[in-house]
Formats: sequence, C-alpha cells, structure tokens
Amino acid sequence: MSAGLHKPTIAVTIGDAAGVGPEVTLKALSDAAVQALASWVIVGDRAALDKAGATCGIDLASLPVAIVDPQMIAKPDEIHFGQLSADCGRAAVEYVRIATALCMNATAGAMVTAPLNKEAVTMSGMVFSGHTEYIAELCGATESRMLLSSKKLSVIHVTTHVPLRLAIESTTKRILRTIELGNEAMKLLGFDRPRVGVCGLNPHAGEHGLFGSDETERIVPAIDAARSKGLDVRGPDAPDTIFLRASRGAYDLVVAMYHDQGHIAMKLIDFDNTVNVSLGLPIIRTSVDHGTAFDIAGQNKADPQNMIAALTLGAEMAMNRKLRSSS
Repeated sequence: MSAGLHKPTIAVTIGDAAGVGPEVTLKALSDAAVQALASWVIVGDRAALDKAGATCGIDLASLPVAIVDPQMIAKPDEIHFGQLSADCGRAAVEYVRIATALCMNATAGAMVTAPLNKEAVTMSGMVFSGHTEYIAELCGATESRMLLSSKKLSVIHVTTHVPLRLAIESTTKRILRTIELGNEAMKLLGFDRPRVGVCGLNPHAGEHGLFGSDETERIVPAIDAARSKGLDVRGPDAPDTIFLRASRGAYDLVVAMYHDQGHIAMKLIDFDNTVNVSLGLPIIRTSVDHGTAFDIAGQNKADPQNMIAALTLGAEMAMNRKLRSSS
C-alpha cells in the first residue's frame, strides 16, 4: 500500500439469509489475509449471521468487522435454510440498497455482494432482474455492464439478462461503449494498456458474410471506432476459439456478445476464482459468481473461495481507484 493512503472501506452484503451467503461471508472474513486488505462493513441482519455462524462455528463477535443491521429479520428461527422466502428476498434487496447508499455517499469505497435469489425477491412483490440492473437503477446509471474477472482472463458482456433474440440485435453504439467500459475496468485491475479481443456473433465470426453480416455491419465499426480512440482492440474473432487463445495470453479482456457466450467460457476456465464485476456505475461492485446453493445451505459445506476472490478484487479495485485519483 502506498504511503499516505489508508486501506479502503468495503461494504459486504450477505445475500439471501436462507442460502449460503451469510456462511461464505463469515468464512471469507475469517481469513487473516482478507482481513488485512480493507476495513470491512457487513450489511445484513445479525439474526442471519448468528444462525450461519452457529452452523459453521464462527462467532461474529470474533471478526474485526463493523455491522450494519437493518433488522429486517428479527430472530434466527425465522430463517429456514434452503427454502424460498419472500421475507429473505425482501431483506436481501434491502442489504444491497444500504450498501449502495454507503458507496454513493463515499462511506465505502466499494461493495461486495453475496448471492440473492431472484425468485425469492419476486415473491416479495418486487420486479427484479438482477443485482447489476438494480444497483444501476439506484445509482441513476443507464449503461451498466457485467464483467467476469479472474487472474487467468476477464470477459465483459455486451448484453446479459435479456432474451437471446434481443441480445443479437445489439447496436454498434452499445458494442463500442462495452469495449470502452471494459478497457476502463482493466485499468483499475492494473493493466496500463489492456489488450482487448472482440467476439463475433455468428459461427466463425460470420465467415466473410457466409453465416451472417452482423460482424461487418455492427461489430467491425465498433472496433474501428475504439481503435480511433487509441484502444488496443482486435477482432471480431471466431467465438469458438477466442477464449482458448485469450486464456493462453493473446488478450487481457474478451468482449462477449451475450450472456452465455462469455459465462460458459469463464466458468470452464476458472469457476472458483471468477468474480462478477458491475461496470458503468459510479461505484465499484464485485460479487461471487455462484448462486444461493439452497441444497447445501446450513450444512457448513459452502466453499468461501469465490467470496474470498470477490472481496480481494473489490479491495484491489478500490485501492487502485484511490491511487489513480491521488496521482
């Protein structure tokens, strides 16, 4: 850490209390190396943390963390592990709202989110498509994107939680903005001049028009525009080979055209250490890249490795933003 710069404060939401979120949060923040990275603020009900702590043998009071308890869930016995609950869904969204506010008012330098359950949130009466979209709404952001990042590779998505039929209609403007947001994020991850590779949409990236004209009509113009702004961008490359080449060092960042094109590759390459990062927001948000795992909730079986990766990356990005703003 540079002299004169204090370690960042990071808000951590515990996700759905009936899932593994509270458990992996406690386990990850029990790691001495993680504790040293930041000043940690857990946003979640003490009742949920106490119940999770009882299953995994971690006393919340033993951790060097602050707690923001919204008191959405009064008692541990109100939580039933592995079961969908409107109350848990409503609480999980409230944790996110509070953490976002902490970041927006500069109390926290970043937020890290444990998994919530979209079905449980919907049961509470709220229309909800995902963390990224909800946080973007809270921040007043109109162009959010999802980045998946690990030490081996990073992938940003032009579209995420929309039907595939809509995803394939992305405009040149949206593709260009995705490239730009990805390039900016990679700089926060320590890359001075990221090497960006762009996926084609069609098999073999269209094969010179044999399998579609999306590449020449929309993707190539976006790449050309990014290059004109000084970005190191190449493509479009065939989607079936670009991830292999990138994982071997050809690119630092891959731009995927839609959700599964990027997610399948990243989860195969490095599932345990891949972190979900929201881009296009005025705040830093990282997240685990797994779900609530209701099938193992409350059994002390949840592996905290992905949460450790999310906490580590959130702290790294917050510190790098501090460094960049102070230089």
